[in-house]
Amino acid sequence: MASSGSLRMIDIAVNFTDGMFRGIYNGKQYHAADIAAVLSRAWSAGVDRIIVTGGSLEESKEALAIAETDARLFCTVGVHPTRCKEFDDSGDSERHFQALLSLAREGVDKGKVVAVGECGLDYDRLQFCPAEIQQKYFEKQFELAHAMKLPMFLHMRAAAEDFCNILERNKHRFFSGVAHSFTGSAEDRDRLLSFDNLFIGLNGCSLRTAENLEIVKGIPLDRLMIETDSPYCEIKNTHAGIKYVQSSWQSKKKEKYDPECIVKGRNEPCLVRQVLEVVAGCKGIADIGQLGKTMYHNTCRVFFPQDLDSAADAILASGQNIS
Repeated sequence: MASSGSLRMIDIAVNFTDGMFRGIYNGKQYHAADIAAVLSRAWSAGVDRIIVTGGSLEESKEALAIAETDARLFCTVGVHPTRCKEFDDSGDSERHFQALLSLAREGVDKGKVVAVGECGLDYDRLQFCPAEIQQKYFEKQFELAHAMKLPMFLHMRAAAEDFCNILERNKHRFFSGVAHSFTGSAEDRDRLLSFDNLFIGLNGCSLRTAENLEIVKGIPLDRLMIETDSPYCEIKNTHAGIKYVQSSWQSKKKEKYDPECIVKGRNEPCLVRQVLEVVAGCKGIADIGQLGKTMYHNTCRVFFPQDLDSAADAILASGQNIS
């Protein structure tokens, strides 16, 4: 893989707490933990920051511990919609919430926690958690965002109407957020875009079909972010977006693990570059560097406002950015 040159990217969603990054696939150990090798590939590809996703209280603790291992790693604290039963299962939902709040506070004090989440609604997987429990604790987590003055890292799957209604009711309690791993319809897209403080995160799952690509075309560049959601959501050879992919890395099956290669079928942060390439291709943008700057700027606006580059701000304000 060629050097990234001046390309700088932020992957807003990496599930480093997943067992695959410890070499465990479907409960079986295939290789040693390899986050260090995965990070090395990411930094070489032009990724300069990664947000590690938290999806439960315990996972959020683990995400924070991982984020503390490198200055370029950050994380979220929150409970995924499919895990929201953990509030009631804890025996004291308020105490569970307070534990989340104190973890978020600790992480903010360490400069590591940059968002509340992953939280939202997922009606595709109601077998894990009923809709009414998801709704109750999605709404509850806006208290976290409000208390900590943090943006929201959001999950919406097959639940646009209820999701947007809850967002509308709580829009005064959070200043910004991203609906990540977006795979919805054009109507879903437009409902999300009606919230002027909301961004849309794209990964391989967002770019699977020709219809998906058409929907992406309708998202303004200043409302987009890129992610891998690794180890899931890779861009596959069967996906409509593959025709726009320009970069590649050598891969080997997990049975023949090689730390110098990507594990076949396991997504990882260096591949966020491919997401950028597909967005550029489907929007007809030749200058991937300029597109990368816009995505970077969007991400900093929400998660790293203290690091916004004033020169980049001036360029964007002067109208030199792409549209």
